[in-house]
Amino acid sequence: MFLRYCLLFFAAIALPLAASSDSQTSGNHSVASTVAQEDHKAEAHDGDHAATEPEEAFNPNEMIMHHIADSHGWHIMDWNEKEIGIPLPVILWTRKGLVVFSSSLFHHDSEGMHVAEAGGQRFINLHEKIYYASDAPDEHGVYAQADPVSHEVANAKPWDISITKNVASLLVSVVIILVLFIRAARSYAKNGAAAPRGLAGFVEPLVVFVRDDIAKNNIGPHYKKFVPLLLTIFFFIWVNNLMGLVPFFPGGANVTGNIAVTMVLAFVAFVVTNVNGNRHYWKHILWMPGLPVAVKPLLAIVEIIGIFTKPFSLMIRLFANITAGHIIVLSLVSLVFIFETVWVSPVSVLLTLFISVLELLVAALQAYIFTLLTALYLGAALQEEHH
Repeated sequence: MFLRYCLLFFAAIALPLAASSDSQTSGNHSVASTVAQEDHKAEAHDGDHAATEPEEAFNPNEMIMHHIADSHGWHIMDWNEKEIGIPLPVILWTRKGLVVFSSSLFHHDSEGMHVAEAGGQRFINLHEKIYYASDAPDEHGVYAQADPVSHEVANAKPWDISITKNVASLLVSVVIILVLFIRAARSYAKNGAAAPRGLAGFVEPLVVFVRDDIAKNNIGPHYKKFVPLLLTIFFFIWVNNLMGLVPFFPGGANVTGNIAVTMVLAFVAFVVTNVNGNRHYWKHILWMPGLPVAVKPLLAIVEIIGIFTKPFSLMIRLFANITAGHIIVLSLVSLVFIFETVWVSPVSVLLTLFISVLELLVAALQAYIFTLLTALYLGAALQEEHH
């Protein structure tokens, strides 16, 4: 039961953060400058010049950032020059209150060229950020206006709490984990002490590993209290890592590569560790015993900083490793379209296959490292004073 509550707690905190996180969008580039670089797209909408428009060169950076970023729709495939996908709910808190509509109103447009009207207001999707639409498009056909001084998008933004692709994938992973453990628990209730079979046989070695090798060895006598939390963290990260490696629906979302999700996981570890810290733990942080009085205040500052750097390292480590893995795979795939030669294709495929297999190991390794470090921090907070 505690495992279910942990999963629902993670989901409840991570959903609005993952939906509004800008870290996985192509935020490294000014939106206005990106619009200015897309003159060819505006020309493509002009029928008189479409025939003479040169073919667009392949942009690996744009492709990679598009695939690792969050989105308001779940793209499945392209068929006959049409994008096929699953529209997701767009939930906005606007000037006129709550507005909910389907992302299909944007017609798969993320360039700010199609206006969605809902709740008596007009919105555009510009690089997966929702803005209020301008009254008229600019010379490029985009319903967003740039500030003449800063060249940033001048349109106001509503508060976006939509069910994006990352949020939907996170919910799918929660359902998978709940089904996995509920069925395993029912199998144990039915068969008792008999040898586990099926899902129970798959889950048991992992549960025993987390309980004995991670929790018991690193936390100490009070480990049983934290086993459900560590199991939740391990399976949540592992399942989402594996789903991110699946290139087609219902996979392909970059959940654990979203810094909002890793921040929530690290925040949970931070709160649980410091709330359960005993007197000995706080004494060593605030007033280290056995040292000269002149040194203790300086060391207390260092230790207090360490309280926050530990969860920060958890957050960045998981986010960076998962995102880097996706970027490497997509970069190798891009080689085929960059060089456009026959010999590059087999080399790119082999390298991509090798990295993908390696990512299977990384998926489990990152879940293990995050869980292990959380257990180590808990062990340090619960350690009894030695005389």
